[in-house]
Amino acid sequence: MLNTHQANQLVRLRWTAFAIVGLAYVLSFFHRFAPAAISSDLQLAFNTTGASLGRLAATYFYVYTVMQIPTGILADTLGPRRVVAIGGVIAGIGSIMFGMADTLAMASIGRLLVGLGVSVAFICMLKLNAVWFHDRHFGTATGATILLGNLGSVLAAAPLAWALGFVSWRTVFVAVGVISLFLAALSWWFVRNHPGEAGLPSLRELDGKESHPAHQGHWYDGLLVVMKNRATWPGLWVNMGLAGTLFAFGGLWAVPFLRDVYGMDRAVATDHTTLLLAGFAIGAFFIGTLSDRLGRRKPVMFVGALVYCLCWVVLWTGMQMSSLLSHLLFLVMGLSAPSFTLSWACAKEVNPPALSGMATSVVNVGAFLGTAIMQPLVGWAIDRAHAGSTAPLGLVDYQFGIGIMLGFAVMGLIAILFVRETYCRYAN
Repeated sequence: MLNTHQANQLVRLRWTAFAIVGLAYVLSFFHRFAPAAISSDLQLAFNTTGASLGRLAATYFYVYTVMQIPTGILADTLGPRRVVAIGGVIAGIGSIMFGMADTLAMASIGRLLVGLGVSVAFICMLKLNAVWFHDRHFGTATGATILLGNLGSVLAAAPLAWALGFVSWRTVFVAVGVISLFLAALSWWFVRNHPGEAGLPSLRELDGKESHPAHQGHWYDGLLVVMKNRATWPGLWVNMGLAGTLFAFGGLWAVPFLRDVYGMDRAVATDHTTLLLAGFAIGAFFIGTLSDRLGRRKPVMFVGALVYCLCWVVLWTGMQMSSLLSHLLFLVMGLSAPSFTLSWACAKEVNPPALSGMATSVVNVGAFLGTAIMQPLVGWAIDRAHAGSTAPLGLVDYQFGIGIMLGFAVMGLIAILFVRETYCRYAN
C-alpha cells in the first residue's frame, strides 16, 4: 500500500508524463494535417503541381514510417523520456527550417526533420500509458491520448485557416518549432520512464500482482519475438487501410476535394476537416472506453470500420448534399475512423508486456506507410485524370483518387477479420 505522499507522487508523475508527452503528440498531429489548410499557399510559394505537393506533404510520413520500429526499440531500451526530448529538438529545428524555406528542397528537408522528430511521440506515449496506468485501463488511456493529440489536428484546420488571415504560414511554423524545443526541455527534466524511477511500486504490484518481467537478452531478440508472432501483423494492415486513408485525406486532399467538387471556399472546407478530426478525437476516446467496458476488441473495430467505409462510398459517388448532410457525413466519418486504434491494444496484448513499445510500433507502421503511399498516389491520379484539360478540376478528376482510398479502407476492414480477439487482457 502507498502512503499519502507516495499516492500523491504517483498521481503527479503519471499526469505530468501524460501532459508533457501528450502535448508533444499534439504537435505531431498539427504537422500531420496542416498541409491541407495551407495547400494553396504552398503551391503558390513553391510553384508545385499536385503530385509535387503530395510528395512534399508525404515526406513527413516517409520518415515517420521508417522510424516506427526504431522508436519502439528505443522506447523499450533508452526509455521514453530521452527519446521524446531528443525528438522534440529535431522537430523544432525542422519546423523552423520549413517556415523559413525559400525552395521546395529546403522545405522538404525541414518537413523530413519534423517527421523524424515527432515520429517518436506516440509510441513513447503508449509505452508510458502501459507502465503508468493499470492494464485494464489501457484502451481508455490510449483513447484519451488520441483525444489530446487530435487537438493538434483541430488546430491545423479551421483555427489555422483563421490565423492565416493575420500572419503568414511561415510565422506559424517558426512559432510551432519554438514550442517544440520548449516541450523537449520539459520532457528531459520532468518525465519519468516508469514508477520505479521514483522509488514507487508498479501498477501491477499495487493490484497485488507480480510485475511484468523485464525482457531478457538483446533488443534484437525481442524484436524477433514480436515480428515472428503471426498475431502481430493483421493490425498493420488495419492501420494501413483505415488510418492511412484518414491521414491522407484529412491531412492533404480533403480541402482541395471539397473546394473543387463541392465549390466550398477554404474556410467552409476547413470547417469540414475540423469536424472530421474532432470526431476522430472524440470517437477514439469513446471507442477505447467502450472496448474496455465490453471486454472485447474485434466487434467494436469491425462495426466502426464498416461505417467508415460506407462514408467513403458517399464521397466516391460525389453525391450532392446539403450543408447539414455534408457536415454530418464528416462527423460520422471522424467518429467511426478510430476503430483502428484498438489494433494497438491487440498488438500489445498478444506480445510479452516488456515488448509493448516494439509491438505497437510494428502495427503503427501501417498507418504512415499507407499515408506515404496515398498522398502522392492520389495527387498523381488527379494530375493524370486532368491532363490535357483546361476546365476547372471536378468530380471526374478526383474520382480515381477517392476510389484508391476507398479500396484501402475496405482492405483495412477485411484485415480486422484476422485480428486475434484478446478480451482486453494479455494473451500470454
